[in-house]
Amino acid sequence: SKVILVTTAILIIAPAVFFFFCDFTGLPLDKRILASLFQSVTPRTAGFNTADLPAMTGSSKAIMILLMLVGGSPGSTAGGMKTTTLAVLILSAFSVCRKKDDAEVCGRRIDGSAVKNAAAVAVMYFLLFFVGGIVISTAEGLPLSTCLYETASAVGTVGLTLGITPQLGVLSQLILIVLMYLGRVGGLTLIYAAVSNKNHSGAKLPLEKITVG
Repeated sequence: SKVILVTTAILIIAPAVFFFFCDFTGLPLDKRILASLFQSVTPRTAGFNTADLPAMTGSSKAIMILLMLVGGSPGSTAGGMKTTTLAVLILSAFSVCRKKDDAEVCGRRIDGSAVKNAAAVAVMYFLLFFVGGIVISTAEGLPLSTCLYETASAVGTVGLTLGITPQLGVLSQLILIVLMYLGRVGGLTLIYAAVSNKNHSGAKLPLEKITVG
């Protein structure tokens, strides 16, 4: 609960501050604050739109893409790879920097399987969103950043768009449909369904150390 609450607070406040200073400059102060807060929440699968999304800065659109990929928290109806996935990956990175064997938070050690699951889900979401964006951009001749916004919205089951979806060809619309379905099914569910566990045994292959970073 602490991890979810802290991560959610950061994902709401930090983008809202950025949107406040970079967008909505033509609004009165009170409406500008509300618009900034709303815009930091709606990409995480609310799906409602009160702002002119194409008119927002490129940096704001990039932040919204990340928010759409993260989504909500486990146990909710929200899509995305979930707030705990992001938190576990960040905590794992901190543990590496501190030369700790395990990721730690609030005086507790995070199970290694949770770190592996978080990495698998994050890789799956980023691959789906990035490959889908590249294919749509190539097929339609549109800017990659615009197509990535659409694919992030689809895989995160958000519903936001920059307005290009109705003009896309059949192939591109099919890609968005598939991304929405895969994003709704969920990361681990999709991975477990695709990988058979019939050949699982207690035997282990020889250990090999690979240099990374």
